[in-house]
Amino acid sequence: MKPAARLLPVLLQSCWLLSRVLAQDVDLSPNGVGFRDCPVDLFFVLDTSESVALREKPFGALVDKITAFTNLFIDRLTERYYRCDRNLVWNAGALHYSDMVDVIKGLTRLPDGREDLKQRVSSVVSIGKGTYTDCAIKRGIEELLIGGSHQKENKYLVVVTDGHPLDGYKEPCGGLEDAVNEAKHLGIKVFSIAISPDHLETRLSVIATDHTYRRNFTATAPQQDLEKTIDIITDMITENVEHGCCSYECQPARGPPGSAGDAGYEGERGKPGLPGEKGDAGEPGKQGDPGPVGYQGMKGEKGGRGDKGSRGAKGYKGEKGKRGLDGIDGKKGEAGFHGLPGCKGSPGFDGLRGPPGSKGDPGPYGPKGGLGDPGVDGKAGRPGNTGVPGEKGQSGGPGVAGEKGELGDEGNPGSDGPTGERGANGERGPLGIPGVRGPRGEKGDPGPQGDQGREGPFGPPGEPGEAGPAGPKGYRGDEGSPGPEGPKGPPGPLGLPGDAGLMGERGEDGAPGNGTDGFPGFPGYPGNRGAPGVNGTKGFPGPKGDDGEFGDPGEEDGTSIVQGLKGAKGYRGPEGPPGPPGPAGPPGPDECEILDIIMKMCSCCECKCGPVDVLFVLDSSESIGLQNFQIAKDFIVKVIDRLSADEHVRFDPGESRVGVVQYSHDKTQELVAMGDANINNIGELKEAVKNLHWIAGGTYTGEALEFTKDQLLRRFSSENRVAIVITDGRSDTLRDPIPLNALCEVNTQVYPLGIGDIFYSPPNPEQLSSISCNGLSILRENYAELLDDSFLHNITSYICKDKKCPDYTCPITFEGLADITLLVDSSTSVGSRNFNTTKKFVKRLAERFLTAGKPAEDTVRVSVVQYSGKAQQKLEAQFEHNYTVIAEAINGMQFMNDATDVNAALDYVTNLYRQSSRSGATKKVLIFSDGNSQGITGSAIERAVQAARQAGIEIYVLVVGTQANEPNIRVLVTGKTTEYDVAYGERHLFRVPDYNSLLRGVFYQTVSRRIAVN
Repeated sequence: MKPAARLLPVLLQSCWLLSRVLAQDVDLSPNGVGFRDCPVDLFFVLDTSESVALREKPFGALVDKITAFTNLFIDRLTERYYRCDRNLVWNAGALHYSDMVDVIKGLTRLPDGREDLKQRVSSVVSIGKGTYTDCAIKRGIEELLIGGSHQKENKYLVVVTDGHPLDGYKEPCGGLEDAVNEAKHLGIKVFSIAISPDHLETRLSVIATDHTYRRNFTATAPQQDLEKTIDIITDMITENVEHGCCSYECQPARGPPGSAGDAGYEGERGKPGLPGEKGDAGEPGKQGDPGPVGYQGMKGEKGGRGDKGSRGAKGYKGEKGKRGLDGIDGKKGEAGFHGLPGCKGSPGFDGLRGPPGSKGDPGPYGPKGGLGDPGVDGKAGRPGNTGVPGEKGQSGGPGVAGEKGELGDEGNPGSDGPTGERGANGERGPLGIPGVRGPRGEKGDPGPQGDQGREGPFGPPGEPGEAGPAGPKGYRGDEGSPGPEGPKGPPGPLGLPGDAGLMGERGEDGAPGNGTDGFPGFPGYPGNRGAPGVNGTKGFPGPKGDDGEFGDPGEEDGTSIVQGLKGAKGYRGPEGPPGPPGPAGPPGPDECEILDIIMKMCSCCECKCGPVDVLFVLDSSESIGLQNFQIAKDFIVKVIDRLSADEHVRFDPGESRVGVVQYSHDKTQELVAMGDANINNIGELKEAVKNLHWIAGGTYTGEALEFTKDQLLRRFSSENRVAIVITDGRSDTLRDPIPLNALCEVNTQVYPLGIGDIFYSPPNPEQLSSISCNGLSILRENYAELLDDSFLHNITSYICKDKKCPDYTCPITFEGLADITLLVDSSTSVGSRNFNTTKKFVKRLAERFLTAGKPAEDTVRVSVVQYSGKAQQKLEAQFEHNYTVIAEAINGMQFMNDATDVNAALDYVTNLYRQSSRSGATKKVLIFSDGNSQGITGSAIERAVQAARQAGIEIYVLVVGTQANEPNIRVLVTGKTTEYDVAYGERHLFRVPDYNSLLRGVFYQTVSRRIAVN
């Protein structure tokens, strides 16, 4: 008995120690979470797709900002202590995604794995392809369920994305809404954080569990705003977790484990798990016995659209069908682009004031405005109702004095207790359990301040506050999906006739008819007599009538004389002498004018474009967007139509050809071109372009251009090739090492069209310059501008800038040396404005003389002299063969604005030729003059002209206006006052009605050609 008596106290002490151990915080879970800990599982889902990686320069800058935001978030995940004597601890993990999902690290207990997780997040490199957000969210759900804690209600996802794309391709994991609904079904809350202010809010709102989990969070804001965003999210999580972890009464210390209980009932069937990985294909089983004939099954649901099949063989032409019924009226089409302004019409008569017109259609929405000023703070809500007081508790006995606890949160002031006897000051004891509330006593002396009480339960929500001021009008939402087709409406009014379509192929002859000729119809009944017409206006006097016959002669001396009969017509008299010569008729058209008339009237003589090979390289990456991709395809089709209609380009074998390459990331190029097995004409090519599908991946422009050179240019071997590259100008040069100037090595004109993407980001001019071989790059803000009529005209003009045109330039040639002087009138009668017009005309003449066909560069020389009064002659350019020098001299001519002395000008030019002209050179001078000269007679002009002729100078005269001195002009042309040689004058005299006529048509060609002809 003595050993047993000694052993009993030892056993009791061991049991008491075991109960103390079990009551303490013992690390029992696999993740190191204690019994008294509240674990929170937080998983980051980071978007590193093409629309994020290539949004800003340098490429990948946004990805670096996302990883920095994630690491800042991880640093601020710290443990917190709840009043219910439990600690909040964090388990964190992360993944990033594009068209594939890459887990950075699974759920890890913080703070132990904090540094390793941050290091792995910092080393993330963007994938840079499509955006499969639904797959990423489902993978995040899987990580939370497999590696998370036992607290199912404490699981959170933080999705950082730009919400792109809005639509356009099938999401491979069931769609974004399906993934979000699965998270809600499993009790997982999802925070949605935008990458930048330029995001698609519609998709971000779908991702978030509700609006409180969205709140316009942004991951690339300033540091202060980022910290505020993180604090809001962590405070929401902390508050939610506290309700779950502290929603129980005070729990006593944990007792010893009891005996094993009876087996429980079978639990409810669990929720379906995530789909497992695809297993290996099993071995084929043995063929079973044939089953009985089954009943016809119900009609199945409509299946998804299948993959595009290969083009079938061309079928035979069917028989002509019967006339179809009138079709249903189509839906109203979208408003077209504004047409180009027409030419200004002649002013019409003032019309009557019309009735006021109806209100016009609203204009298009303007661009998205900047961030507005913060609104006025709303009024405070009404205070909530006071909660129902709790039941009175029983008085508890005095507790054992415990150790002094930590200072708790400040509680609400308690109610006044009954007045008690003032006792001696004792030791301060712990706060006891509240007793039964007694009757209200008299106000006692203020007692010592008590310890902070626990936070009371939440009262019912207060009544909703007054509605705040109305917010500003929102931006126009994205275009919704088309609704179901409505019922057929009543037939509308007869529309305007459409444009004539292309003539179809001639149909086969129909079968011969078997009818007979019908009988002629009977004549119709006479109609009712019409109402009398309106009386006409009074007519004008008619023309004078023919002369009447002579009347009988009157009586003379009272006797009557009888008139004899009219005699017969006499014979034709002899021919008279020739009359004097009539005035000279107007001159006939010059050879240059005839060529100009032929060019304007002859349609077959137009400049022709082609043959030309046109190559389109179409960016089909994610940042383009589905709607912009459709516009780009329409642009390609319209350019082909414009080339056919406006430029008369023939797209046939042996003529012009078209090819289109669409591309995205590596090895995604797709080619459709004339010459393919399933494309026989330009119509089938346009249909193939319309059937191209948006790839929505990364952007490898260099690889696409290399593919175009290898696969398309070797098929299109024409000397005239044009490549149009349609892109946003942001190629992923980090992953695509092929240079952007791949088409510069071949004989091809490359025109890149740089267009802003779906986020209105401008294209990269440096990349566009490389694509165009440092040539022309065309920039546009958005894709809608591609369909503008004037822009389409400019594009077709660029493609057809090297047209083959007949030569209507009326060329001139010089076989020998020639020195030509242009003598310009600078007197007051000309005027400064007309003088400037004359300078332009003189420049045209000089250019035409110096660019004419000639044996040597200095065969033809031109000098320019302007004149006014007697001693006012100025040599502007002295016999130069360089047109640049001549043009600069003409531009620098200053108007003299003085008298007119044409004789002095002729003498000056004669001396100039004697001093500076070359021997053996043809000497010619063109004088601008109206024949008016102060104090000069015809004989004086004759002497000056004869002196010039003796020096070997041939004179041409150009008269402007109708107030010319004709006698002086004749003398100036022929050098004679007595007679005028009409034929010589027609070759050496030019007339125009005004100075503006100098620059019209081909007049300068006519003048230069007559002067050049010997």
